[in-house]
Amino acid sequence: MFKNFLLKKMLRTQGVPEAQIDMFINMMEKNPELFKKIAEEVKVKMDQGVDQQTASLTVMKKYEQELKKLAQ
Repeated sequence: MFKNFLLKKMLRTQGVPEAQIDMFINMMEKNPELFKKIAEEVKVKMDQGVDQQTASLTVMKKYEQELKKLAQ
C-alpha cells in the first residue's frame, strides 16, 4: 500500500497521466513476479554497460505478450 503511494507520487512528479499510473499499478499487482524479473534483467543489462532506456526497452520487448495480457 505504502509502496504504491510512493510509486504514484514519483510517477506524478515525472508527468505520467493519472490513468496510466493506475493501469501500471494494477498490472504490477496482478503479476508482481513478472515486474521483479523485468527489473532484475534490466539491472543485469545496465551492469553490462547498456544505458537504462535501451535496457528497459529491450527487456520490455521480450515480455511484450505478457504485459499486453496484464493490460487487458
